[in-house]
Amino acid sequence: MYQFVETLKLKDGIICNPDYHQSRMNRTLEELFPGAESIELMGAITIPENCCAGLYKIRVIYNRSIEKIEIEPYQLRSIQSLKVVHHESVDYHLKYTDRQVLQELYAQRGTCDDVLIIKNGFVSDSFTANILFFDGITWFTPTTPLLRGTKRQFLLEEGIIFEREIREEDISGYQKVGLINALIDFEEMPVIPVERIFF
Repeated sequence: MYQFVETLKLKDGIICNPDYHQSRMNRTLEELFPGAESIELMGAITIPENCCAGLYKIRVIYNRSIEKIEIEPYQLRSIQSLKVVHHESVDYHLKYTDRQVLQELYAQRGTCDDVLIIKNGFVSDSFTANILFFDGITWFTPTTPLLRGTKRQFLLEEGIIFEREIREEDISGYQKVGLINALIDFEEMPVIPVERIFF
């Protein structure tokens, strides 16, 4: 049976953006188990005393109910280059624990730090992050992500970023690329010049 995961940011004892994670969990359950009892995410997480200072990653693994909760220290990865890879049928609209297809794409990165996944000609995501593109004035995120991330949704609702259809051939028209996810805030995201995207 499939397992799903919510990955939350724990910073100095505070869980970030819990409502967005709860909403995504609710959507997953409703899609796969219509009418199933909802899971109260925040009520299930207990923060140990030794995790009340610093940055941690919380992984909540669940199906119809929560199966496991893991908390571990988190450190931002250095990402300075992206390799364009293609897959025409990858589906990750639900946050599965099984990331085999994504791992196979990541393995194609060569000497680059991460991948930029193109699906049917459209830009989607990197291995673990949603993508942003900067045109010199505005940050845009593709309308075709593999996963509609919680940080992406927050930034859209706040009017900090905007959606736009971005094809592979559009990449060179931007100045730089940023990577965001639940653990990477907009203010601290890796930012890469488009010249560091390799085709």
